[in-house]
Amino acid sequence: MAVSFYSEGIDMPSINKTDIRNWIKQVADLHGKRVGAISYIFCNDDKILEVNLQYLKHDYYTDIITFDYTEGDKISGDLFISLDTVRTNAEQFGQPYNRELHRVIIHGILHLCGINDKGPGEREIMEAEEDRALSLLQM
Repeated sequence: MAVSFYSEGIDMPSINKTDIRNWIKQVADLHGKRVGAISYIFCNDDKILEVNLQYLKHDYYTDIITFDYTEGDKISGDLFISLDTVRTNAEQFGQPYNRELHRVIIHGILHLCGINDKGPGEREIMEAEEDRALSLLQM
């Protein structure tokens, strides 16, 4: 298991990397998955917009973009997280910033585990899985 954390153009968020790694493994285990190489790249809105345009041809800000390199039951990927959008969403949804950040961190892992959120009824499933995962994390 190799979960790495990077920041680009923004300060690294104050997270407990060991706890996050253990949590990711726990959530992956629940979904019958093993953890491979996962890189989190924390960035600002400018960078996430650039990535969204360049790779997905989407001209909008988002909280996370997940590039999935999963093979078989071993999840792997690059996850870009805009801390600017996380902060905006926390304010908009009336959530503490750290809870919203952890929700987005695990959202990408849930995508790697095969859970989607674009089709009919999928968003509700994703939100339930996020809540279940958050309940496992001692914040």
